[in-house]
Amino acid sequence: MDETTPTVSPVSLLFMAPPPLPQAPDLPEVDEFEPDADIPGGAARRSRTRRRGRGDGEGETAPQTQSPPRQRQQRSAPEPITEPQRIKGSTRLEAKKQRRRDGRSDGRRRTVVTESEFLARREAVDRSMVVRSKFDRIQVAVLEDDVLVEHYVAKSQEASLIGNIYLGRVQNVLPSMEAAFVDIGRGRNAVLYSGEVDWEAAQANAEEEGRPKQQAKRIELALKPGDRVLVQVTKDPIGHKGARLTSQISLPGRYLVYVPNGSMSGISRKLPDTERARLKRILKEVLPESAGVIVRTAAEGATEEQLTLDVQRLTNQWTHIQHAVETANAPALLHSEPDLLVKIIRDVFNEDFQRLVIEGEDAHEIIADYLTGVAPDLLERVVRYEGGDSFSEYRVTEQIDKALERKVWLPSGGSLVIDRTEAMTVVDVNTGKFVGQGGNLEETVTKNNLEAAEEIVRQLRLRDIGGIIVVDFIDMVLETNRDLVLRRLVECLSRDRTKHQVAEVTSLGLVQMTRKKIGLGLLETFSEPCEVCAGRGVVIHHDPVIKHRAADGGTRKRSGRGAAGGASGVKNGVGSAGTHAITEDVRNALSKIAKSTIHTDDAELPVSEPAGGAPAPERAAGESKGADPETILTAALDAVAEAPVEEAAPPTKPRRRRASTKAIVTPAETE
Repeated sequence: MDETTPTVSPVSLLFMAPPPLPQAPDLPEVDEFEPDADIPGGAARRSRTRRRGRGDGEGETAPQTQSPPRQRQQRSAPEPITEPQRIKGSTRLEAKKQRRRDGRSDGRRRTVVTESEFLARREAVDRSMVVRSKFDRIQVAVLEDDVLVEHYVAKSQEASLIGNIYLGRVQNVLPSMEAAFVDIGRGRNAVLYSGEVDWEAAQANAEEEGRPKQQAKRIELALKPGDRVLVQVTKDPIGHKGARLTSQISLPGRYLVYVPNGSMSGISRKLPDTERARLKRILKEVLPESAGVIVRTAAEGATEEQLTLDVQRLTNQWTHIQHAVETANAPALLHSEPDLLVKIIRDVFNEDFQRLVIEGEDAHEIIADYLTGVAPDLLERVVRYEGGDSFSEYRVTEQIDKALERKVWLPSGGSLVIDRTEAMTVVDVNTGKFVGQGGNLEETVTKNNLEAAEEIVRQLRLRDIGGIIVVDFIDMVLETNRDLVLRRLVECLSRDRTKHQVAEVTSLGLVQMTRKKIGLGLLETFSEPCEVCAGRGVVIHHDPVIKHRAADGGTRKRSGRGAAGGASGVKNGVGSAGTHAITEDVRNALSKIAKSTIHTDDAELPVSEPAGGAPAPERAAGESKGADPETILTAALDAVAEAPVEEAAPPTKPRRRRASTKAIVTPAETE
């Protein structure tokens, strides 16, 4: 065996380290190359690799050229602003562009409705409509599975302005608010915002009048006080706000909405993909080149002839309006929408409804005439109601009364609390009496939230709630459960005709959404502000309110004899916090009692002589023998009010009496 080979014993390890590698030659150090801060050692490692490859011989190195050190530029933090900033152009137009961008991004993620899903959605719900023409008003109720989901009401003397087309005259333009106030002949001026201005028509009018064509879309450049402008009402006057206008005219029809001078067309996303393709092919043939349309959901199954007649009828209406603009003097009404009954039948009633129940002869004639000319295939679904009250039979009145309450109970025992504020509507979800059946807390909470999501959508439609809506669901731990509740909410909102958008779920678990506000709402229709608190819900006093408390420091008062120890304070001479104040009703009641008990005739009443035998004072000549009861009552009440307040004695703790035979005294013992 060789001397260099180590001997291997039976108990030694069968592993041997390899011999050390020869040491590499030292490379010249270069100080100017430093590793980058983001990539440790990256720059130095690359420079050493390049140096090794430059040598021609074994011991030669390439000549090095020194370069200036590389310095990384640090980003300067943006300076905080101290003054409000402004954007170039119109703020309202920029906000409109942002909403459209967000809508397009949401539209790319939106799934296409298949034909099977569309038919399943239609067959899953039993829809019916009940119309009652009674008490000088018309009420329309939409029922889904015998549950009230929408309600419309209109009085005969009150007509909505939505959809009416006016030739108005500009009264004032506010550049800082980007709005113009227009006189439409309805008393209060209506408002036209810059986002609703038809800029192409405004530029064409400026060229006709010889004014320079404006580059920036600013409302003060497009409109001047005294200009005539063609506008359409989009919102009725509410409170102190006037009607809201738009100069982008649209004429609604049975199957589509005609947009004159429009270049784009749209089809309802609630229709299946195959039906959308069929309608798009038909519209290319029947639609004029200088107009656009928006196809309604009611156009599902409509023939080419029906769509052609609808387009021709709306085109004739627009031609008549254009002729009226040239001859009329502003302000003037050029086109009026039909009344509420015809409008709802046109917009809402379609093949999805199984029946249309009508109470009232006048309403039945109006609906029958309209359907005969527009949709004769729906006449077989019209039912004339004969009997008592249709709303009572279908339980519509009962459900309206429940919808006017603040708290809504869910079928399982949970509850919703709906509060409306000036800025938004807040919906709080509670489990209430719902404790679940088996499972754990997460499952119980998720089931309650799913049930609440369906009821929330129903309440939004029934109460006609618009604006910003915030829903506070019960907190869920699993992300899958949160997505399930959100999907259920969006699925139920697909039945809502009003434009809406579910924005996002905040970090606190709140669901934010918006819904277009059109009418007054159910609560405003059936209520009026309180005259005492002005709708605030509390009564304001001039002095601090001292609430009743137990005299022993806030403990609950005992009923019976033990409660007599505490005395309530007096506030302004009429009791604590006005609880025992003498109101007008009490004063009237006491006056009636005084009239029935006090003698008011001239009969002689016994007069007690004063002490000491002094003669009684003589009456004045004009004083009657009997005193006026009102005067006596007023004097008595004033005396009670001006009486000094006696300080209450400290309460004594009532003794406890034990039931014992020793306390019983028999007659034999007393003798």
